[in-house]
Amino acid sequence: MTGKRAAMGKDAVAAIIEDWARERPDLDTAPLEVLARLHRTFLRYNSTLTAAIDRHGLAVAGFDVLTALRRAGAPYRLTAGQLADSGLVSSAGVTLRIDRLEKDGLIVRERDADDRRVVYSRLTDLGLAKVDEVFAEHLDNERRMLGSLTLTERRQLARLLSKLERSIVESDEAGPAS
Repeated sequence: MTGKRAAMGKDAVAAIIEDWARERPDLDTAPLEVLARLHRTFLRYNSTLTAAIDRHGLAVAGFDVLTALRRAGAPYRLTAGQLADSGLVSSAGVTLRIDRLEKDGLIVRERDADDRRVVYSRLTDLGLAKVDEVFAEHLDNERRMLGSLTLTERRQLARLLSKLERSIVESDEAGPAS
């Protein structure tokens, strides 16, 4: 925030909204109040997340795979399709991530004993230790980022963000405005 904005108590989004009000007073810029702030917040969050994960020699994409395997519970294994279904990306994208993690010794591929066509990715002991260490640090970082919010505010924000996500999904399903 520039000195002038800080002195006036404005953030970048407030300044953008003011600029649009001056240039196009006919437009309702109210959505920017939420979505531009959400976007800017995500960019800062993502930058912090990426830096923290990078320090451990991982990419965020690989971290996603490791956390999905960890959440699966012992024996910490899933197929590429199951990993894709867990919200990552396509099976092809997951395969590229698996290749890197296997090269780094964090996972191994195993064939199913009953159906040799099925291949699982499983955390190694090193992978389990790495994901447990990095995820604990990740949660500490997130707690720090939320430090200015009370517990009540965090819960309220979580409920509102959940509602916002549903609203966006519903708007996508309804199709674009004409």
